[in-house]
Amino acid sequence: MGQTVTAIYEHGVLTPLEPLDLPEHQRVTITVHGPAAAGPDGTLEAWERVYHGLSEAEVSEVESIALDRSRFMRPET
Repeated sequence: MGQTVTAIYEHGVLTPLEPLDLPEHQRVTITVHGPAAAGPDGTLEAWERVYHGLSEAEVSEVESIALDRSRFMRPET
């Protein structure tokens, strides 16, 4: 069973902000996501990183796939 919780990292320790339903000494796997980008500049920087390392041709291919409405589940209106 998976759980998603928010935690604070202080002095090398992750401390959950809510109780976890786990037995003592239970081993878990943790995936860490940083805070979301704040404001329009941070959002733009985050989206620019999506294309980091891609060639112009690869960026064009990604954008053409994203804009191809035939790949969406809902029909065009």
